[in-house]
Amino acid sequence: MIDTKQRDRLRELASQWVEFASMPVMKTRRDGWRNIKDLKNTTPMILVETCMLSDYIGEDELVNTDPYLRNIEKSLFEQVRHAQEIGDDIVLEPFFQIEWEIEESGYGVSLEAHHATAENGSDVGYDFEFGIQSEDDFAKLKHRERAVDREKTQQNKALLEGIFGDILPIKIGGYDNFDLQPGYSPWLGNFFNGLTMDLFKMVGNDNLLFWMYDKPEYIHKLMRFIADDRIARYAWLEQEGLLYVNKGTYNPCPGSYGFVSDLPDKTEDVTRKDCWVWTESQESEPMSPDMFKEFFLPYMKQACEPFGLAYYACCERVDDRLEHVAQAIPNLRAVSVSGWSDLFKVGDMCAGKYVYSRKPTPAYISGKYPDWDRLEKDVADTLEGAKDCSLEFCFRDIYTIDGERERLSRWTSMVREQIGNS
Repeated sequence: MIDTKQRDRLRELASQWVEFASMPVMKTRRDGWRNIKDLKNTTPMILVETCMLSDYIGEDELVNTDPYLRNIEKSLFEQVRHAQEIGDDIVLEPFFQIEWEIEESGYGVSLEAHHATAENGSDVGYDFEFGIQSEDDFAKLKHRERAVDREKTQQNKALLEGIFGDILPIKIGGYDNFDLQPGYSPWLGNFFNGLTMDLFKMVGNDNLLFWMYDKPEYIHKLMRFIADDRIARYAWLEQEGLLYVNKGTYNPCPGSYGFVSDLPDKTEDVTRKDCWVWTESQESEPMSPDMFKEFFLPYMKQACEPFGLAYYACCERVDDRLEHVAQAIPNLRAVSVSGWSDLFKVGDMCAGKYVYSRKPTPAYISGKYPDWDRLEKDVADTLEGAKDCSLEFCFRDIYTIDGERERLSRWTSMVREQIGNS
């Protein structure tokens, strides 16, 4: 049972959500994001990721006590506060989307993370058990099994409909396929193809680096196993009718919107060809481009092939290997450009071909002392390097702002001012 105070809180947030979703600017923003993904050299779009900020929504600001409803409250509150305060190009849809309840078994070796926490309770680091340390450990591996709990999913939908469905309709679509912190926005219509992330969790960094020289067959065997498992997951989702076209929603793993004209408008018989996929390989960034091409890219290519469009990279450097990626993944449409990349070289490589999805350096705005001079230069260099590109700013991986939420709106205003002056 949910008491009146908790119910009223969810209804209040749902009403605020609908108020924002009904604003004409939301259509303008959808069109703007679509223009970017359609490779039009138009006004850049801006988005700040707030879901990973440990101090954006305080636990003392939440009133629901049931874990599921508390997570829903936090998700609603985060998006509403975001829309109220930051002034970026966030899009709120006139519905609330929840994911399918899916159970998935393990690989046979633990990928569990062991977290360390800071004094304020935020995660500051984590480690894994690294269950593959020799060839003997390969016998432990098994492909994962998965099942969808349609009854539980419908129960979740009915629960929310009974609380605020008359205000904000509930839709089902997407699934949580990434190890995200509680409170992450629940519309997860993305496909995460980070194969080397699981590889790293299995073997650890030392083995990952040494085995390419000492035991290259180990790396290939593991990458083949992980890729086959991931491809089987995608195929299962398609066969079970659990896919939806993720072109009209926020895709949280790459941190951008999927609005694009080159994917269809479908609600039934959705296949992978109708969807975006996100692939990245941060763990192989220390390797040379040629080693990346040999050991990892072929498996990433196979997992991406069935999809309509692909978004590549996260925080890793891309200017030294983008040519290899583009050759292997012909459906590539957008490229993440972090501070580790040569902003100007990537601009030349992306112009007219791929979205320049800029990820500003989060360290500049984090902690007690944000560096506004560096932030301003960061934006100026981006605008110069990407002057011939379809450009979006997606400020991700900000974990703390020392309680100063106004930093986010200040950064957004600074970007808009520089765009206007460029």
